[in-house]
Amino acid sequence: MTAPAQIPTQSIAQAAEATERLLHSVEAMVPGRLYQPSALPGWTRGHVLTHIARNADALCNLLRGARASQPIPMYPSLEARERAIEDGAKRSLPEHLADLRASALRFVGACEAMPDAAWSIEVPHRLGAFPAFGVPYKRVSELEYHHVDLALDYTPAHWPADFVARELASLTARFRDNADLPTLYLHDSGSDAGYRIGRGPQRTPEPLRLSGPAAALVAWLSGRSDGSALGVPTADLPALPPLG
Repeated sequence: MTAPAQIPTQSIAQAAEATERLLHSVEAMVPGRLYQPSALPGWTRGHVLTHIARNADALCNLLRGARASQPIPMYPSLEARERAIEDGAKRSLPEHLADLRASALRFVGACEAMPDAAWSIEVPHRLGAFPAFGVPYKRVSELEYHHVDLALDYTPAHWPADFVARELASLTARFRDNADLPTLYLHDSGSDAGYRIGRGPQRTPEPLRLSGPAAALVAWLSGRSDGSALGVPTADLPALPPLG
């Protein structure tokens, strides 16, 4: 018996909601702030916005490949990706807004064009292939993380609870057995849930215990904060391995 198609209806809706929040922030931006540094080293806010738009198109490529049962990469090459971001970074605010809206609509159209069975087709990714039904959530995470990276008024505290819960589970699983990270105990002060990450050599006599709201834990684990809200001196926190 063929397994029923897994259609990511919820993630598609979440991506649309995250897009609206992003557009609201960008519409309120003073145009001159486009050319100021973002929270990502070496990138202005214009770089971040261009990347967000091109990411939508790149994910459309994955869905197009799934529909054709052919592995189409997100970008022709790393160089092409970087060139597109540089070329778009210095555009005006109206141009960025138009690009964000148009690329978001293309992504919605690509999702709507997916036959149910195509959502189960694996698509290529630099971190490993995954079924196409994971593409809409990839878009959610790009929007939520890079909205914070704009360094405007949207912070990790504004992340939706379902996004935070999913990312906390994902990130702690990813770091759980990392030999480059000393053992740490994380405490979600909202739910009282606990997590252990790392299995490398200890820097302190006892494993550090970090406690804070789930969003603060995700912000630190994803590189969006220095961990100062987690109850220990930031100098004691180990450097997290890159997420890739």
